[in-house]
Amino acid sequence: MTSEAPIASARPTKSLTIGAVSKALVREFPDISISKIRYLEDQKLLTPRRTRGGYRLYSPDDVQRLRTILRLQRDEFLPLRVIRQELASGRAEADVDRPKPVADPRTLRRVTVLRKGQESVYSLAEVTAETGASADLVKELEDYGIVNGKRDGGDTVYDETEREIVKAAAELAKFGVGGRNLRVFRTSADREAALLEQILASALRSRNPDRRREAVEALDNLAAVTSHLKHLLLVRDLRRMV
Repeated sequence: MTSEAPIASARPTKSLTIGAVSKALVREFPDISISKIRYLEDQKLLTPRRTRGGYRLYSPDDVQRLRTILRLQRDEFLPLRVIRQELASGRAEADVDRPKPVADPRTLRRVTVLRKGQESVYSLAEVTAETGASADLVKELEDYGIVNGKRDGGDTVYDETEREIVKAAAELAKFGVGGRNLRVFRTSADREAALLEQILASALRSRNPDRRREAVEALDNLAAVTSHLKHLLLVRDLRRMV
């Protein structure tokens, strides 16, 4: 028991097996697993040395690279293809070497209604690997209308917004919050969207492209304002509990 503590808190000084790596990082990354590490290797993000018997051996640099990948996923919500680009461009591990608390609101990227080019799509395997959610949780979220995957051939794919919804739901699931409980957020979002659509309905349906563009920008701003208002109301109510 005591021999594992230094590994979890300090950089290893010798090569480790994949099982030892998983145990070494589990305190910082509770969702890590051997299958997830193998998946990252399949995605060409990790290249551990192999023994003659085929066993993987991870050097200290391999472990540090894995820690960087996991932190970029957790703290910056970056997809693997972007993480690959970040590492290829020379982003140093020290740039992300300060662990942040999971689900810190300050690390969440603001998602806007303005579309800037075509969004990337992700398979179920990619979503579960990048968010830490189980396939069962994703299915439950779909059953309750929290997540809406789209059929692409014989597979279901998810855009970036859906992926981040799964990520947030996975964090709440750690506290026992399931898809059934999240229906209140789904209902609230539907009502807010209907209100904003009512405010800007005529402009959004205008034949004038400039007016439609201005309406979409206004919609984005209104969404930010209503989100902030909802946050303030929640904080006010929660203060009554303490």
